[in-house]
Amino acid sequence: MGTPFDKKIDRLGTFCTQWDFIEDRFGRKDLLPFSISDMDFQSPDVIINNLQNRLTHGVFGYTRWNHDAYKSRIVDWYQKRFETFVDSEHIVYSPSVCYSISKIIEILTFEDDHVVINTPAYDAFFKLIKRNKRQCIESDLIEENGCFTIDFVDLERKLAHPKAKVFLLCSPHNPTGRVWTSAELERLLELCQKHEVFFISDEIHMDILRKGMEHTPITKLAKNLDNVCICTSASKTFNTAGLNGSYAIIPNSWLKEQFLIQLKEKDNLSSASIFGINALMNGYQYADSWVDELNDYLEGNLHYLKDFLAEYFPKVQFQIPQATFLAWIDVSSFELTDNEIQKALIELGKVAIMRGDTYGKAGERYLRLNVGCSREKLAEGLNRLKIAMEEVLELTV
Repeated sequence: MGTPFDKKIDRLGTFCTQWDFIEDRFGRKDLLPFSISDMDFQSPDVIINNLQNRLTHGVFGYTRWNHDAYKSRIVDWYQKRFETFVDSEHIVYSPSVCYSISKIIEILTFEDDHVVINTPAYDAFFKLIKRNKRQCIESDLIEENGCFTIDFVDLERKLAHPKAKVFLLCSPHNPTGRVWTSAELERLLELCQKHEVFFISDEIHMDILRKGMEHTPITKLAKNLDNVCICTSASKTFNTAGLNGSYAIIPNSWLKEQFLIQLKEKDNLSSASIFGINALMNGYQYADSWVDELNDYLEGNLHYLKDFLAEYFPKVQFQIPQATFLAWIDVSSFELTDNEIQKALIELGKVAIMRGDTYGKAGERYLRLNVGCSREKLAEGLNRLKIAMEEVLELTV
């Protein structure tokens, strides 16, 4: 018997980025997409049913977020999923995770100050830092047999620079899928404290974990809560990005106040999305078993991908990521440039997979493939990849 995640949902004609606007990034419309990091799965029934009831109500006025019904759902979620206490007074609403990160950087730093990140990195980080007129300082992760670790020597050298003011961590990491250990996170906290660098942790992928993996929110380990914050959302977890809304956990009272002034008075964005608020509240209260089933299905997809690559491209290096629904695949064994690989995938395979150098120079010769889809779609996409690469490799012999 199939699962709800096997159900094929036609997303064409819904104005969705991944399907309807694939041409914007890949230059063609007729591609099977595995690109943008949302999933092809329907959200949990409990969220859909609640939104249908809210839709029937028919009045969609300005909506408050600063109430116990909203914040207590977040507090409860952290307790049951991560055994972590969150003070509800530290929670603030935000329209998006990137908005939160951007505004916190703007508040804490001056133009030309340094924001340090690990690379490869989520591509929006580069643009966000640059457009804020801050310097993006990259510290490459170390890769060994498909596992990525932090180069603490290089990282400390960059955090020690007098202009280094913010360290921005993706936890779990996009695109490599690493779940940072408590020991790694404690070392990062020590370095930031030592060099007086504020620690922003983007934890939007925190719920998408492989069996046996445990995500540790940065506030659980921080000895100085004034020096850290979490920016996150329920949107990756429940596939509700189009409903808008995220939240941040900001223990520093001054920073929280400045953030709310920016949100409410400068940008006039404090009225929340009705549907985003309801989706988070119902998801966090009732859909934890759905998240477990989602993670089981994604793990099956990742094993399918690994077996496929082992059978048809045994020289390709791929380790199942510890978190996220994004596969980070080392295709350097093809001995082709990134441009040649993309040209083959698009023109021969008619499949859209993100090229690794999108995530910085450290991502060259990798592909980032989104497995948040039905097994049937994944199988078709991998077959297209096989057709493309076998043909182009034969042509280059």
